[in-house]
Amino acid sequence: MPSDQEKIWGAINGLVSSLDDPYSIFLEPIESKMFGENVSGSFEGVGMEVGLRDGILTVISPLKDTPADRAGLLPGDMIIRIDGVQTYDLTLNEAVNIIRGPRGTVVTLNIVREEEEDTLEIDITRDKINIPVIDTRLQENGVFVIELYSFYETSLGLFEDAIREFKSTGSDKLILDLRNNPGGYLDTSVDIAGVFLPTGKLVARENFGEDKKENEHRTRGNFLLKDYDFDMVILINKGSASASEILAGALSEYGIATLVGEQSFGKGSVQELIDFNDGTSLKITIARWLTPNGLSISEEGLTPDKEIEMTLDDLKEGKDPQLDAAVEMLIEG
Repeated sequence: MPSDQEKIWGAINGLVSSLDDPYSIFLEPIESKMFGENVSGSFEGVGMEVGLRDGILTVISPLKDTPADRAGLLPGDMIIRIDGVQTYDLTLNEAVNIIRGPRGTVVTLNIVREEEEDTLEIDITRDKINIPVIDTRLQENGVFVIELYSFYETSLGLFEDAIREFKSTGSDKLILDLRNNPGGYLDTSVDIAGVFLPTGKLVARENFGEDKKENEHRTRGNFLLKDYDFDMVILINKGSASASEILAGALSEYGIATLVGEQSFGKGSVQELIDFNDGTSLKITIARWLTPNGLSISEEGLTPDKEIEMTLDDLKEGKDPQLDAAVEMLIEG
């Protein structure tokens, strides 16, 4: 028999569910604590971002070097069962709670993948997840590559260090790889845009609906690439979401970067987190993101200037036609 408190939480869950918005969720105390661990960058689970697309639980992106990544999960994979439980009638939060669990335990996912005829069954051993942030390298062809995996608390400082490294090499060709980057903090995305843009430039609009004033998010003044001449390509795919789409969209519209790859995920909704004294919290959608030119990220995501497909065969053979196309574009000019 549920307690009075559990009945109240159940009623609140029902009210939030009635909004028909997969990103608006009520978090009971344990769930709220888990969410806090997630955004801090360390938790136990499989290491992937998931969302609901057309009502289907879908992988946005597996995080690099996590159990989900090593098991071969891909952006766009549709999860139809978790440990035998069908996902069609689960909320996003319920699904995440089943997938996550103690380090060393196993979760079984049944996956539908567009390029596969049969349903895949994948066993994943959970582990401690430390969300990766950034990698850099200077290629022999003189192209400097920054792979940015998330927009969390440490991302800005590490990205600024990467840009200083880029400048120190003398390279004038930069690739920012945002593939499989599910996003994170808006402020971090805006501050990273400020590395490329002068103070006061509009990066994103927060639209609250018709006849309501928009919030504008502008750069705040760490213009590290001022007076530095370079060409830039940003790589995106269907695992690029949220803050990734905000940054890529802004730099594309200002003519700073060319977009190469595949259509991005299209997560352009704004959630506000409200914490309550009893340990519960409410994450509720309050607005949607627009690019500086007014493009709604939620509609279809970002369309790259040059669309290059990455196939399963490419992945199996270790090929990267998207990166190759970006390098060719920068070298040939």
